[in-house]
Amino acid sequence: MQTKEKDNLILIRLFPDEDIYEKLEEAVKKYNVETAIVLSGIGQLKNFELGYFKEKGNYTPQLFTKPHELLSLSGNISKQNNKYNFHLHSVLGNEEKALVGGHLIKGSVAVTNEIILLKTNLKMRRKLDEEAGLEGMFLE
Repeated sequence: MQTKEKDNLILIRLFPDEDIYEKLEEAVKKYNVETAIVLSGIGQLKNFELGYFKEKGNYTPQLFTKPHELLSLSGNISKQNNKYNFHLHSVLGNEEKALVGGHLIKGSVAVTNEIILLKTNLKMRRKLDEEAGLEGMFLE
């Protein structure tokens, strides 16, 4: 992984076989991130799992083992009780240009990932939203 920060922008380059979540956590710790917005993410993932929120407690996860182009990565990262909470969604395309998308549960880099984060001092926390049945974003 390579990273650089300037003016609250964090540029991250991931390399083959790196775990996207492990490396993102390493980067946000390095730059002491409290909250970050994912501005963009492109590259290629393999062995990734996507979820679709169907109902309370059911994200209907699906594993994709073949490499797919990472066309879009969006979401946010927040620090809570000295732990990082990642809420990332992605759109990926296969060799036939068919798209899949959803909540990114896990993934490994196939070729490269280029991710840009905006570091912010806005405070947010995640907690269970009883009505929706999921961890919601609450602003402080």
